[in-house]
Amino acid sequence: MAVAFVFPGQGSQAVGMGKALAEAFPQARAVFDEVDAALSQKLSALMFEGPEAELTLTANAQPALMAVSLAVLRVLEAEAGLELAAEAKFVAGHSLGEYSALAAAGAFTVADAARLLRIRGDAMQKAVAPGEGAMAALLGLELADAREVCAQAAAETGLVCQVANDNGGGQVVSSGAKAAVERSIELAKAKGAKRGILLPVSAPFHCALMRPAAEAMAEALAKVEVRAPVVPVVVNVLAEPVSDPQEIRARLVEQVTGSVRWAESVAFMAARGVDSFYELGAGKVLSGLVKRIAPGASGTPVGAPADVELFKQRIKS
Repeated sequence: MAVAFVFPGQGSQAVGMGKALAEAFPQARAVFDEVDAALSQKLSALMFEGPEAELTLTANAQPALMAVSLAVLRVLEAEAGLELAAEAKFVAGHSLGEYSALAAAGAFTVADAARLLRIRGDAMQKAVAPGEGAMAALLGLELADAREVCAQAAAETGLVCQVANDNGGGQVVSSGAKAAVERSIELAKAKGAKRGILLPVSAPFHCALMRPAAEAMAEALAKVEVRAPVVPVVVNVLAEPVSDPQEIRARLVEQVTGSVRWAESVAFMAARGVDSFYELGAGKVLSGLVKRIAPGASGTPVGAPADVELFKQRIKS
């Protein structure tokens, strides 16, 4: 059995996340306190109590999701004796989850990851004026067809439209200028997509319109110490592992405007023997995607005290 640990991205946040962990385990509380101190904000109170509208803001959701993921990891290290370097073949994260994966693998401190994600969230929000950008889920369309659709929508409108996420199982997300993304939905349906749905997001992530945010991240990452990870980190834009600190910086900058190649990332790990994927943090989105991308592998969410107990039993067995 080979194991990978994966870390969720934006959209998995929910009011109350991490609260039971903090109440049950001092290691989780310590992570939340560290993030609160790094941001000079009681982010943990917002996570535990809401309001939802404030938690959902990109600048809050991104460091909050990382905090929950790292809190789960610290609890597993203390309660289940998890040694990531010894037990994980790979780690990976979806979009902002890549920062969680890198922090888990020791490339970043938790405090630096929190500060970087606050900068990232702010910069992504400011890159495009509200209402000018959009993202859409193109369901039932393969990646090659989705790329054609986005290229055609961009050509017809003269506006940006790109594949932002390939989540596997015929779930591809387009991103760009609103008119171009709306056109991508029409073209996708004509090409055989089951549905095209505009997503309730505040900005068009992972496309060329995010270039100002990429520049902000290049500046921020240049000031932060990045260490070689203790576990190979499969990065979004390559769907392959990187370990050199300078390349990690470069790929994180590229990720802001580049596609999240999640289906390829999971397939890469599965092809190298990973048959158990543990999703550390809030929600269970990635666990569901694993089952679609790599049917022979298991996807298991670990985000609550009961999940920690189940993890301990699995590892013992």
